[in-house]
Amino acid sequence: MSGTLHGKTAVVTAAGQGIGRACAEALIAEGASVHASDLDGDKLATLDAASRTSLDATNLDAVRDAFAAFDRIDMLVHAVGYVHQGTIEECTADDWRRSTSITLDSCFNVLQAAVPKMKDAGGSIVTIASVCSSIKGFPRRAAYGATKAGVIGLTKSVAADYLSNGIRANAVCPGTVESPSLRERVDELAEQFGSQEKAWEFFLGRQPSGRLGKPEEIASLVAYLVSDASAFMTGQALAVDGGITV
Repeated sequence: MSGTLHGKTAVVTAAGQGIGRACAEALIAEGASVHASDLDGDKLATLDAASRTSLDATNLDAVRDAFAAFDRIDMLVHAVGYVHQGTIEECTADDWRRSTSITLDSCFNVLQAAVPKMKDAGGSIVTIASVCSSIKGFPRRAAYGATKAGVIGLTKSVAADYLSNGIRANAVCPGTVESPSLRERVDELAEQFGSQEKAWEFFLGRQPSGRLGKPEEIASLVAYLVSDASAFMTGQALAVDGGITV
Protein backbone atom coordinates (compact mmCIF):
# COMPACT_ATOMS: atom_id res chain seq x y z
CA MET A 1 0.00 0.00 0.00
CA SER A 2 1.54 3.29 -1.12
CA GLY A 3 -1.33 5.66 -0.35
CA THR A 4 -1.20 7.13 -3.85
CA LEU A 5 -4.92 7.96 -3.73
CA HIS A 6 -4.95 9.60 -0.33
CA GLY A 7 -7.38 12.52 -0.17
CA LYS A 8 -9.20 11.45 -3.35
CA THR A 9 -12.92 10.77 -3.58
CA ALA A 10 -13.92 7.65 -5.50
CA VAL A 11 -17.29 6.20 -6.48
CA VAL A 12 -17.48 2.49 -7.26
CA THR A 13 -20.63 0.80 -8.55
CA ALA A 14 -21.43 -2.92 -8.26
CA ALA A 15 -19.04 -3.01 -5.32
CA GLY A 16 -20.75 -5.84 -3.49
CA GLN A 17 -18.80 -8.71 -5.02
CA GLY A 18 -16.45 -9.81 -7.78
CA ILE A 19 -14.51 -7.25 -9.79
CA GLY A 20 -16.38 -4.26 -8.37
CA ARG A 21 -15.65 -5.36 -4.81
CA ALA A 22 -11.97 -5.94 -5.59
CA CYS A 23 -11.75 -2.47 -7.16
CA ALA A 24 -13.31 -0.81 -4.14
CA GLU A 25 -10.93 -2.64 -1.80
CA ALA A 26 -7.91 -1.74 -3.94
CA LEU A 27 -8.81 1.97 -3.94
CA ILE A 28 -9.44 1.93 -0.19
CA ALA A 29 -6.05 0.28 0.32
CA GLU A 30 -4.45 3.14 -1.62
CA GLY A 31 -6.05 5.74 0.66
CA ALA A 32 -9.07 6.81 -1.38
CA SER A 33 -12.35 7.73 0.25
CA VAL A 34 -14.60 5.22 -1.51
CA HIS A 35 -18.34 5.62 -1.86
CA ALA A 36 -19.66 2.19 -2.79
CA SER A 37 -22.99 1.16 -4.26
CA ASP A 38 -24.61 -2.09 -5.28
CA LEU A 39 -28.06 -3.26 -6.25
CA ASP A 40 -27.91 -5.51 -3.17
CA GLY A 41 -26.83 -3.12 -0.44
CA ASP A 42 -26.41 -5.95 2.07
CA LYS A 43 -23.34 -7.14 0.17
CA LEU A 44 -21.58 -3.90 1.13
CA ALA A 45 -21.94 -4.41 4.88
CA THR A 46 -18.35 -5.60 5.42
CA LEU A 47 -16.72 -3.09 3.07
CA ASP A 48 -14.77 -0.34 4.85
CA ALA A 49 -16.15 2.39 2.63
CA ALA A 50 -16.89 6.06 3.31
CA SER A 51 -20.51 5.34 2.37
CA ARG A 52 -22.48 2.28 1.29
CA THR A 53 -25.59 2.71 -0.83
CA SER A 54 -28.16 0.35 -2.31
CA LEU A 55 -28.55 1.59 -5.88
CA ASP A 56 -30.27 0.37 -9.02
CA ALA A 57 -27.97 1.88 -11.64
CA THR A 58 -30.57 1.28 -14.37
CA ASN A 59 -32.83 3.85 -12.69
CA LEU A 60 -31.74 7.27 -13.96
CA ASP A 61 -33.58 9.24 -11.27
CA ALA A 62 -32.10 7.07 -8.52
CA VAL A 63 -28.61 7.53 -9.93
CA ARG A 64 -29.04 11.29 -10.16
CA ASP A 65 -30.27 11.42 -6.56
CA ALA A 66 -27.32 9.34 -5.36
CA PHE A 67 -24.74 11.47 -7.17
CA ALA A 68 -26.32 14.70 -5.95
CA ALA A 69 -24.67 13.95 -2.61
CA PHE A 70 -21.19 14.52 -4.07
CA ASP A 71 -19.67 17.96 -4.49
CA ARG A 72 -16.69 16.50 -6.29
CA ILE A 73 -15.65 13.13 -7.67
CA ASP A 74 -12.02 12.39 -8.45
CA MET A 75 -12.43 8.80 -9.58
CA LEU A 76 -15.30 6.68 -10.88
CA VAL A 77 -15.26 2.93 -11.41
CA HIS A 78 -18.40 1.60 -13.08
CA ALA A 79 -18.63 -2.18 -12.81
CA VAL A 80 -22.33 -2.91 -13.34
CA GLY A 81 -23.05 -5.58 -15.94
CA TYR A 82 -25.11 -8.61 -16.91
CA VAL A 83 -24.16 -11.68 -18.91
CA HIS A 84 -26.82 -13.26 -21.09
CA GLN A 85 -25.77 -16.65 -22.45
CA GLY A 86 -27.04 -17.35 -25.94
CA THR A 87 -26.83 -16.82 -29.68
CA ILE A 88 -28.93 -14.15 -31.37
CA GLU A 89 -31.60 -16.81 -31.98
CA GLU A 90 -31.60 -17.72 -28.31
CA CYS A 91 -31.81 -14.09 -27.20
CA THR A 92 -35.42 -13.01 -26.71
CA ALA A 93 -36.53 -9.41 -26.90
CA ASP A 94 -36.77 -9.40 -23.11
CA ASP A 95 -33.23 -10.80 -22.83
CA TRP A 96 -32.00 -8.05 -25.14
CA ARG A 97 -33.75 -5.29 -23.20
CA ARG A 98 -32.46 -6.63 -19.89
CA SER A 99 -28.91 -6.79 -21.27
CA THR A 100 -28.98 -3.26 -22.63
CA SER A 101 -30.65 -1.89 -19.50
CA ILE A 102 -28.23 -3.39 -16.99
CA THR A 103 -24.98 -3.10 -18.93
CA LEU A 104 -25.33 -0.12 -21.27
CA ASP A 105 -28.09 2.06 -19.81
CA SER A 106 -26.49 1.88 -16.37
CA CYS A 107 -23.21 3.07 -17.86
CA PHE A 108 -24.96 6.01 -19.52
CA ASN A 109 -26.78 6.90 -16.29
CA VAL A 110 -23.73 6.75 -14.06
CA LEU A 111 -21.31 8.53 -16.40
CA GLN A 112 -23.84 11.26 -17.14
CA ALA A 113 -24.30 11.85 -13.41
CA ALA A 114 -20.57 11.72 -12.64
CA VAL A 115 -19.11 13.93 -15.36
CA PRO A 116 -20.53 17.23 -14.01
CA LYS A 117 -18.93 16.41 -10.65
CA MET A 118 -15.53 16.01 -12.32
CA LYS A 119 -15.41 18.86 -14.84
CA ASP A 120 -13.99 21.54 -12.56
CA ALA A 121 -11.02 19.61 -11.20
CA GLY A 122 -10.65 16.72 -13.64
CA GLY A 123 -10.55 13.07 -12.74
CA SER A 124 -10.43 9.52 -14.00
CA ILE A 125 -13.27 7.25 -15.12
CA VAL A 126 -12.81 3.51 -15.53
CA THR A 127 -15.55 1.31 -16.96
CA ILE A 128 -15.47 -2.46 -16.73
CA ALA A 129 -16.10 -3.71 -20.25
CA SER A 130 -14.91 -7.07 -21.64
CA VAL A 131 -12.76 -8.60 -24.35
CA CYS A 132 -16.11 -10.03 -25.46
CA SER A 133 -17.19 -6.83 -27.18
CA SER A 134 -15.97 -4.91 -30.21
CA ILE A 135 -12.59 -6.51 -29.46
CA LYS A 136 -13.58 -10.13 -30.02
CA GLY A 137 -16.70 -12.20 -30.62
CA PHE A 138 -17.43 -15.12 -28.31
CA PRO A 139 -19.81 -18.05 -28.87
CA ARG A 140 -23.22 -17.62 -27.25
CA ARG A 141 -22.62 -14.02 -26.17
CA ALA A 142 -24.67 -12.01 -28.70
CA ALA A 143 -26.31 -9.56 -26.30
CA TYR A 144 -23.40 -9.43 -23.90
CA GLY A 145 -20.82 -8.69 -26.59
CA ALA A 146 -23.00 -6.00 -28.13
CA THR A 147 -23.63 -4.18 -24.86
CA LYS A 148 -20.01 -4.33 -23.74
CA ALA A 149 -19.01 -2.93 -27.14
CA GLY A 150 -21.39 -0.08 -26.35
CA VAL A 151 -19.64 0.49 -23.02
CA ILE A 152 -16.32 0.82 -24.83
CA GLY A 153 -17.81 3.23 -27.36
CA LEU A 154 -19.40 5.39 -24.67
CA THR A 155 -16.17 5.44 -22.68
CA LYS A 156 -14.18 6.57 -25.70
CA SER A 157 -16.75 9.29 -26.42
CA VAL A 158 -16.49 10.65 -22.89
CA ALA A 159 -12.70 10.59 -23.18
CA ALA A 160 -12.84 12.65 -26.37
CA ASP A 161 -15.45 15.12 -25.16
CA TYR A 162 -13.94 15.93 -21.77
CA LEU A 163 -10.18 15.77 -22.23
CA SER A 164 -10.07 19.58 -22.11
CA ASN A 165 -11.69 19.36 -18.66
CA GLY A 166 -8.95 17.09 -17.38
CA ILE A 167 -11.20 14.03 -17.34
CA ARG A 168 -9.71 10.77 -18.50
CA ALA A 169 -11.83 7.72 -19.36
CA ASN A 170 -10.61 4.20 -20.04
CA ALA A 171 -12.28 0.79 -20.35
CA VAL A 172 -10.82 -2.31 -18.75
CA CYS A 173 -11.65 -5.45 -20.71
CA PRO A 174 -11.24 -8.66 -18.70
CA GLY A 175 -11.23 -12.18 -19.99
CA THR A 176 -12.98 -14.84 -17.90
CA VAL A 177 -12.63 -13.99 -14.22
CA GLU A 178 -13.43 -16.16 -11.22
CA SER A 179 -16.35 -14.52 -9.44
CA PRO A 180 -19.77 -15.25 -7.93
CA SER A 181 -21.28 -14.11 -11.22
CA LEU A 182 -19.22 -16.68 -13.14
CA ARG A 183 -20.25 -19.45 -10.78
CA GLU A 184 -23.90 -18.57 -11.45
CA ARG A 185 -23.27 -18.82 -15.19
CA VAL A 186 -21.53 -22.18 -14.73
CA ASP A 187 -24.54 -23.50 -12.84
CA GLU A 188 -26.85 -22.25 -15.59
CA LEU A 189 -24.71 -23.76 -18.33
CA ALA A 190 -24.35 -27.06 -16.46
CA GLU A 191 -28.08 -27.59 -16.81
CA GLN A 192 -27.74 -27.26 -20.60
CA PHE A 193 -24.49 -29.24 -20.92
CA GLY A 194 -25.47 -31.96 -18.47
CA SER A 195 -22.62 -31.53 -16.00
CA GLN A 196 -20.61 -28.99 -14.03
CA GLU A 197 -17.41 -30.41 -15.54
CA LYS A 198 -18.49 -29.65 -19.10
CA ALA A 199 -19.61 -26.17 -18.08
CA TRP A 200 -16.24 -25.38 -16.51
CA GLU A 201 -14.47 -26.79 -19.57
CA PHE A 202 -16.46 -24.35 -21.72
CA PHE A 203 -15.04 -21.37 -19.83
CA LEU A 204 -11.52 -22.70 -19.28
CA GLY A 205 -11.26 -23.79 -22.91
CA ARG A 206 -11.27 -20.20 -24.12
CA GLN A 207 -8.45 -19.17 -21.76
CA PRO A 208 -5.03 -19.74 -23.42
CA SER A 209 -3.40 -19.17 -20.03
CA GLY A 210 -5.11 -22.30 -18.75
CA ARG A 211 -6.68 -20.53 -15.79
CA LEU A 212 -9.28 -17.96 -14.92
CA GLY A 213 -8.42 -14.42 -13.96
CA LYS A 214 -8.74 -13.13 -10.43
CA PRO A 215 -10.75 -10.03 -9.48
CA GLU A 216 -7.65 -8.62 -7.79
CA GLU A 217 -5.73 -8.78 -11.08
CA ILE A 218 -8.35 -6.59 -12.70
CA ALA A 219 -8.47 -4.26 -9.72
CA SER A 220 -4.72 -3.64 -9.82
CA LEU A 221 -5.03 -2.23 -13.34
CA VAL A 222 -8.03 -0.14 -12.30
CA ALA A 223 -6.06 1.32 -9.38
CA TYR A 224 -3.31 2.30 -11.83
CA LEU A 225 -5.76 3.89 -14.26
CA VAL A 226 -7.39 6.11 -11.62
CA SER A 227 -4.00 7.24 -10.29
CA ASP A 228 -1.75 10.01 -11.56
CA ALA A 229 0.68 7.35 -12.77
CA SER A 230 -1.55 6.91 -15.84
CA ALA A 231 -2.05 10.63 -16.44
CA PHE A 232 -1.14 10.37 -20.15
CA MET A 233 -3.62 7.57 -20.85
CA THR A 234 -7.21 8.09 -21.96
CA GLY A 235 -9.73 6.62 -24.38
CA GLN A 236 -8.20 3.15 -24.27
CA ALA A 237 -9.76 -0.31 -24.09
CA LEU A 238 -7.26 -2.39 -22.16
CA ALA A 239 -7.46 -6.18 -22.33
CA VAL A 240 -6.59 -8.22 -19.23
CA ASP A 241 -7.50 -11.58 -20.64
CA GLY A 242 -4.92 -14.31 -20.07
CA GLY A 243 -3.90 -14.40 -23.72
CA ILE A 244 -7.30 -14.48 -25.44
CA THR A 245 -6.42 -11.60 -27.77
CA VAL A 246 -2.78 -12.56 -28.41
